Amino acid sequence: MNLRKTLFAIALFLSPALAFAHAGHDHSGLMAGVAHPITGLDHLLAMLAVGLWAAQQSGAARWALPGTFVATMLLGGLLGFSGVEIPLMETGIAGSVLAFGLLVAVAARLPLAVSLGLTGLFALSHGVAHGLELPELASPWGYAVGFVAATAALHGLGYAVVRYLPRAAAPLVRLAGTASAGAGVWLLAS
Repeated sequence: MNLRKTLFAIALFLSPALAFAHAGHDHSGLMAGVAHPITGLDHLLAMLAVGLWAAQQSGAARWALPGTFVATMLLGGLLGFSGVEIPLMETGIAGSVLAFGLLVAVAARLPLAVSLGLTGLFALSHGVAHGLELPELASPWGYAVGFVAATAALHGLGYAVVRYLPRAAAPLVRLAGTASAGAGVWLLAS
């Protein structure tokens, strides 16, 4: 499958909410869960950056970074469903945009334990935020499936961009990381 078909398939997967003409009929929560990571700039940038950063790694880090993010985010979502709040959650989310952007910009290769710890810490903030924003009357399980699937797709999109672009495009990926870090600074200052 070529890059254009892959990106088209991911775009189609990420856009099902646009097909609904009448809002408020999704009691499963699935569509709200899919929409949450995609419609929030902070979530969108951080999750794409995790995929970009994972693709810049070697060995187990390539799958462990996105896997850790998704698993820890789900745990945070379950905590959020229970009403648990964590201190500085919004700061942690904005900080993740800055940190992951910087890590992509410099193509950082940290020790795996440090990378996983950092990824898990930020993912927990994202997950709790997702969980606390569960829409009324929506199924928590459908909502969780939605935000997990959207997050995994965003990680996959970031990963595919790095892995399938020619090596000569590496500066563009680093530039994207720099732009994400700039957005993180803006989010922290807002």
